[in-house]
Amino acid sequence: MRADPRALRFGAAITTLVLTLVLVAESPWLLAAQAVVFALGTAGRSPYTMLFKALVKSAPKETEDARPPRFAQVVGLVFAGAGLIGFFTGITPLALGATAAALLAALLNAAFGFCLGCEMYLLIRRLLPAAKMEVPQ
Repeated sequence: MRADPRALRFGAAITTLVLTLVLVAESPWLLAAQAVVFALGTAGRSPYTMLFKALVKSAPKETEDARPPRFAQVVGLVFAGAGLIGFFTGITPLALGATAAALLAALLNAAFGFCLGCEMYLLIRRLLPAAKMEVPQ
């Protein structure tokens, strides 16, 4: 499966905005909503990508393998989950730290096109070539 890199950066920009709002408002409910977006993204059904496709009708000039970005969504989901645990258990440093880590990764992708989770996927694939790292299609 292939992905439009423009849609991925668009999604990262929205994620950056949402996670910034989570930190400013210290809102576990907004983080929970973003966690749902991450979960949907792991299945290739990100609402942000769907919004991009609805707004931008032009076909991409190039596409990329969808597996690394889907893995990045899994990583985002893990950090959002850790943040939610922090919020709901009253461990504020965990809540804010995990959210800030996810925010940093989203910002790197949105601003510079550097997908930290994608790079993690590729590194793990190189280190463990026999490992099954398939994200559900």
